[in-house]
Amino acid sequence: MNVFIGISALLTLLVVAWLVRPLLRKPTGHGVSSERLNADIHRDQLHALQADLARGVISQQDFETTRDELQLRLLDDTESFEATPKNRKQSFWTPKRTSVAVGLSLPVLALGLYLQLGTPEAINPIAAANRNDHQMQEMIDKLAQRLESNPNDPKAWVMLARSYKAMARFAEAQQAFERAGDIVKTDPDLLVDHAELIAILAGNQLQGKPEQMINEALRLNPEHPMGLMMSGLAAYQNADYQGAVTRWEKLLDMLPPDSPDAQQMQANIDDARAKGGLAATESNKLPPIPAGAGAGMTANNVNDMVDRLAARLKNNPDDLAGWARLARAYKVQNRLDEAIAAYAKTGKLLDTDPDLLTQYADTLAMRNKSLQGQPNELIKKALAIAPKHPMALMMAGQAAYQSGNYAAAIGYWKTVLSVLPVGSADIELINAEIADAQRKMGTVSKP
Repeated sequence: MNVFIGISALLTLLVVAWLVRPLLRKPTGHGVSSERLNADIHRDQLHALQADLARGVISQQDFETTRDELQLRLLDDTESFEATPKNRKQSFWTPKRTSVAVGLSLPVLALGLYLQLGTPEAINPIAAANRNDHQMQEMIDKLAQRLESNPNDPKAWVMLARSYKAMARFAEAQQAFERAGDIVKTDPDLLVDHAELIAILAGNQLQGKPEQMINEALRLNPEHPMGLMMSGLAAYQNADYQGAVTRWEKLLDMLPPDSPDAQQMQANIDDARAKGGLAATESNKLPPIPAGAGAGMTANNVNDMVDRLAARLKNNPDDLAGWARLARAYKVQNRLDEAIAAYAKTGKLLDTDPDLLTQYADTLAMRNKSLQGQPNELIKKALAIAPKHPMALMMAGQAAYQSGNYAAAIGYWKTVLSVLPVGSADIELINAEIADAQRKMGTVSKP
């Protein structure tokens, strides 16, 4: 906007200078005097008259008569030119005053015309964004009104549902999806969109109906990218870390190797492997890594991408999900202080996302070498949102164990066992933790 104003002002000044310059230029003084010109004409006529007398063309009397007339005419002409300047009044609009008037009026006139005929808000990104939001809102409202009078248009209901979802009007989006009917059940894109909406309304939890819809989408299209992403997330929330890794690795094979999405997916896979105690393969290592590992992606490449994300978030600090991604990336890179600062900027997401709360608590515990204090408070907050969250229960048991409350630790870990899928690799590890806590209490349980 400032650039536009600067260019406009410069062009206006150039036009003003071009118009004013001739007015301020001093006269050169090389013009021909009208009085001198008339005298020369009369002199030439007198010479011609004398030549006619010498040749005998006219008589002496005619010569004298004509000469007197010429002299009288010359006298009359010179007197009129001398009298004119004395009687003429000087005009108010001198060149200097005219130039000042032009210099002041032209910019004002240009500004007035632009404000009247132009679109000033077009160079203001905030105003333009507000105008676009208002226009989008009007379009959505018109579509909703049309569907009230013509409700038998499933495609229009889907369009309305997606529009409501994009505007964060989630309850209205849910109603629109329901009125779209069977068209949603046969389209994997719509199934995944609807499942995501239901999960948002349920506090970002995919268990139940959202997971069923995602599975149906993958049945229709086993390589649906968003379906694989959300299916892996549902498995992760169920503590089925092997299932999450399997789905996310399938999605990773479909992404460009050097893309930011591929790096974020690799971070998710590494996190699931760490949570599940699964062995990481060479291709699953995330930075910091030796140069050449990870499909040609070097540590510097990944660090650059993380730094670009951080720079983007400085200009867009309200992107809470972006701060969560940045925090996770920092954590994987072992940049714990930066990760903690990023988690703190996730704002209201911390009020509803138990996964984010446990990740934040885990990062604080890694830095402080203890789960006591703020990490334990975050874990309790996560359990208040999701009482059977596996990772939160596991960490709550560890916090209780560290404080010497072995009975509480055993209680948390037994609850974890009740929610883990049959055959989970974590069962044996948790049983060992329970046995150790029982020994600390002086009561060794029977195998």
